[in-house]
Formats: sequence, structure tokens, C-alpha cells
Amino acid sequence: MAACAAIAADADRLACFDRLSGRTATAPAARPDAQAAANTSAAAGQTTTVVATPEAGGSGSMYDKAWGFEPGSTRYDISLYAPNYFLFGRYTTDLNTAPFDPLVNGGLIEPGTQLDSTEAAFQLSFKFRLWTTDDRRWGVWAAYTQQSQWQLYNDSGNASRPFRETNYMPELILSTKPGLQWGGLQWNLLNLAFNHQSNGRSDQLSRSWNRLIVSAGIEQGNLALLGRLWWRIPESADTDDNPTISDYYGWGDLSLLYKWRGQSFAATIRGNPSTGKGAGQLSYTSAPLLGPLRGYVKLFSGYGESLIDYNWNQSTIGIGITLNDWL
Repeated sequence: MAACAAIAADADRLACFDRLSGRTATAPAARPDAQAAANTSAAAGQTTTVVATPEAGGSGSMYDKAWGFEPGSTRYDISLYAPNYFLFGRYTTDLNTAPFDPLVNGGLIEPGTQLDSTEAAFQLSFKFRLWTTDDRRWGVWAAYTQQSQWQLYNDSGNASRPFRETNYMPELILSTKPGLQWGGLQWNLLNLAFNHQSNGRSDQLSRSWNRLIVSAGIEQGNLALLGRLWWRIPESADTDDNPTISDYYGWGDLSLLYKWRGQSFAATIRGNPSTGKGAGQLSYTSAPLLGPLRGYVKLFSGYGESLIDYNWNQSTIGIGITLNDWL
């Protein structure tokens, strides 16, 4: 990088950076007005040299766009984070009613009230950059994600159309772009985050935990890979609502995303090798259907689709719309 930056000639310097990034340099076409000037000069018997300059634009990196690493990006930027979706229907093969049984027995929910296997679900997620360096290679972000499972089609008993579960997840993230390359692979993201996740409930339904998460993202063209490892911040036994959550939710996850003709295909696996428990997820995001809205299909199998289900094994499928994928 330093050797390329030291080259005085613009064209040679650009070619050096192209070689470093693995990009094939192509000669830009002369602008129509410049070509017309050249033709006029040639007709007059003069020799004119036209230097075409490249148009300003992004690097083409998905991580650069998502995390504002491009030098011209807005300093205090607010943007989408995790997928923002609404599933009109989400069906589970094995409904988890165990956490709610004490409420029925205690009279808080009318006896005979049934939870539906099909419900609606939605997620809201965004991030805001609080600080960044002048070259945008480092930044501090605050992020918030909220996920809800809504018994939209349930009108039984006195639990008419309740929210079965809502998870709240604020984060503070230190983000940087390593900018390293191996062949065609580019390491363009390294994050360190403090993550709190809870369902805001008390007594038998309370679930929460705090984590430190390190993330690394690499990419090549339309393919991106994101790996995360986390460490749970210990809690005292008398305040821990879910002491075995790491056994089921795991120690980390690995996500793959491929974009093709405006569509995207994503897969995530996570788990705990010592217990053999974890989960997998597949999703499909269509090209835009109406404005920014895209079709969205999500399949999940395993433990922990929500905090209330952290130790419950189920398979679900949901169909709806989304604004974005995770990149």
C-alpha cells in the first residue's frame, strides 16, 4: 500500500492499487465531450492528449458498504444492521409451552388457553456510528436489534393474540478494516462487541445474558463469510436466569452469504462442540418486489431461535418480507 501511494503518476498509482487488490484494470472510455475536442483538434492538424480520470465510486466491497469503511462515507452514519423482516407466518414443528405452564397453574393465563404452532414474527435492527477516524478504517458503533414472536392468529382464552416472546439486544461495537488479502480473498472486517440480550421478563420467563463477541469477515466478489466467537460474562448463581444457555446456544457461529442477480442466499451454523447442541439456519432474499421490500423465506432447526426457547429443539419455517440481509 505504501509503495503504491508513493507513485506520483495518477495512472500508474491506480494500476498499482488494482494489482494489489487483484482487480483487473480496464482503460476507461473517454468522455464524449473530451472525444469531440480530440476530433476537432485532429481536424485542425493539432495533436491533443486526453487524460481520462476514473469516476468516483465505491470499492465494491460488501463489508465496506455495510460498515462505512469507504473514505467518503458519512461520519455519523445510521444504517440497517441484522435483517429487518416481517414473517406473515412462522410454523414450528414442536411448540414450546413449558415456560408458560406455571402461568396457567398460577391463574395468570386462563386454563385451556392454547398457543398456536403458527404465528407471526418480525425483527427490527439498526446501527449508528458514534466515532470514526478520518480514513474511516476504525469506528465505534451502537446497535440495537429487537425480535418478536407474535401469536397473531390466536384468539383463545384470555391470552388473545399475545406476544409470545420479544428479545432486546443492544450492542456497542469497535469495528476496523484489516484490508489484508490472500489470493482473491479479502479480510475486510474485524469487530469487537459488548452484547446484551434479554427478554425483559421476570420470574419463570426471564432470560438474559451478556457476551463479548469477536467477529471476522472475509469476502470474494459476491461471496461473504462471517465468523464469530463469544465469551459469556459470568453471573452469580442467584441472578442467572439461564445458567446452561451456552450448552445449547453455543460458543460461536459461522455465516455464509452469496448475492446473485439482486437475490441473496444465506446460511448460518452455530453450536457447542462439547455438548453437540446448536442450530442451523437457511434464508432466501428475493430481488426487490415493491420499492425496497423483498420476499423472504427463513428455515431454522435446532436450539435457541429465541431466548425463551434456548433449550428447546424445534424446526421452523417462515415466509414474509424483508428490507435487507445481513450485508
